[in-house]
Amino acid sequence: MSESLFTSKYHIDLRDVDFKKELKLSALFSYFQEIASLAASSLGLGIDTLQKGNGLAWVLTKIRVDVERLPVWGEEITIETWPLEPGKLNFDRDYIVRDKDGKSIIRAISSWVIIDLKDRKLKRSTSVPFTFPTPIVDRAIKDTFRRLKHIEQAETVYTKRIGYSDVDFNGHLNNSKYIDYIMDCFDINNHKKYDVTSIEVDFMHEALPGESIVLKKDVILRGNQVYVGGINEKENRVVFKAMLKVEKS
Repeated sequence: MSESLFTSKYHIDLRDVDFKKELKLSALFSYFQEIASLAASSLGLGIDTLQKGNGLAWVLTKIRVDVERLPVWGEEITIETWPLEPGKLNFDRDYIVRDKDGKSIIRAISSWVIIDLKDRKLKRSTSVPFTFPTPIVDRAIKDTFRRLKHIEQAETVYTKRIGYSDVDFNGHLNNSKYIDYIMDCFDINNHKKYDVTSIEVDFMHEALPGESIVLKKDVILRGNQVYVGGINEKENRVVFKAMLKVEKS
């Protein structure tokens, strides 16, 4: 087994499921964030090492998650994750979620960068003192990230002010909270009628406490695609863009 591969088991607790007793996508993103942190620490690039030693932090910029099925309350899953060889700025990381029988039920690809916490600027991968292990070249999803459409002219759904419970230790909106914001663009009847089979998010600009985000959506019936985005209300700047594929339950 490659030293790049990191695995961890998760029990689906009541706090992490929705009214259908299925794992919420925001909770899944929290699992991904946690295991990515653990895996990075095992390779010597953990949160504390970067922050205390170098004044740096990991930031997620893109993620795509393809769902065959969501695990349910009481189920135990195993998540596998591994890094790809770094680019000039980006660090790609893949994930596979397996059920108790070892069957793949969720696959994901993601891209991360490292920023300087003082000036919030990107750092090149070569600026981090790190000996990369033998890389795994296989991808969890063969397709690459998709180009997401502009959402500025889409229908406004609601406005969300970022508060204490939304912010992580880097001082900005936590990536799992974006997913809650996206899912709140649809009422309970929509969630009863449709299941999300794929979600892709581009995190384009930081969102900070006290700022307000205008949530917009655009539904395309052909292809069962739904586009959601968030715009900084004061600066009129796109904070994130997302595309979901849905199927009738």
